[in-house]
Amino acid sequence: MSEHPEHGEGGKYSVKGKEFTRDSRYITTRVTEDGAEGYPVEPGRYRLIAARACPWANRTIIVRRLLGLEDVLSLGLPGPTHDARSWTFDLDPGGKDPVLGISRLQEAYFKRQPDYPRGITVPAIVDTTTGAVATNDFAQITLDFSTEWRDHHREGAPDLLPAAHRAEIDEVNRRVFTEVNNGVYRCGFAGSQEAYDEAYGRLWTALDWLEERLTGRRYLVGDTITEADVRLFTTLVRFDPVYHGHFKCNRDRLSGMPALWGYARDLFQTPGFGDTVDFAQIKEHYYVVHRDINPTGIVPQGPDLSDWTSPHGREALGGSPFGTGTPPGPVRESERVDPAHTPLR
Repeated sequence: MSEHPEHGEGGKYSVKGKEFTRDSRYITTRVTEDGAEGYPVEPGRYRLIAARACPWANRTIIVRRLLGLEDVLSLGLPGPTHDARSWTFDLDPGGKDPVLGISRLQEAYFKRQPDYPRGITVPAIVDTTTGAVATNDFAQITLDFSTEWRDHHREGAPDLLPAAHRAEIDEVNRRVFTEVNNGVYRCGFAGSQEAYDEAYGRLWTALDWLEERLTGRRYLVGDTITEADVRLFTTLVRFDPVYHGHFKCNRDRLSGMPALWGYARDLFQTPGFGDTVDFAQIKEHYYVVHRDINPTGIVPQGPDLSDWTSPHGREALGGSPFGTGTPPGPVRESERVDPAHTPLR
């Protein structure tokens, strides 16, 4: 089996006796304003491939919508499940992406590097002029949306990386990534009791820190939504449906932590966040793909999602979601989440 199990044999994600280690080797080429690495920002040239099921991809969908990049960067949506080879476009007519004309994302990776040896991951930005992946460096992609794509932001787009708070945003992001975003996976894919116990302790230490931090402030950093909130949200929104049970992160439900639960609902009800979330695809992905954890592939019916739209009362803490900016407009029809898969109406 691969040293990095998430890129190994299909359906097997933990290595007996070992802690989970995420493969952090990505195609780090950047799409930049000056095109210094061969990929200049050009409206219409690139396609963002981002499965709604994946938390790392969900970030890019949120930031693209908040900044209003829909007209300059198209969106391709693979289905919620994949095998050891690749994410597939089984939601599209004929099982092929309508722009790239491929049935497997793997094909775009192989156009960049034949026999690409690492994970066929989402999100990925594909250069439509060549059909090859330009980058799959998920952490950098959203940062570049805020900086390198600035000339193409919508009027009223929020500043997700305010200079006055950038150092604090980076610091918070580092802890949230290692302890929470990746922490739930370290619990779920632990290969021993010892590895699980250590991961579980670290996760809840971080969640308790966040609960305390968010008790007296509406957002993670400053008084407006920033990149830090986007990165935490995609884990929180998956917590009760998936991580609590499937990944054994079960000290408390998110709904049992008042500040985090209110914070998550506040963001969910903010345009650009909840309207990108497909709970049915999220559950299908985790429970069907991770066969070593869930051998039957049975997808649970619960939990009840109706409370995601209940009043959160976080406005009393002050702050303004978009600062001096404005909310994004309505979701375009072609990118709407299936109404049966969300409590939003």
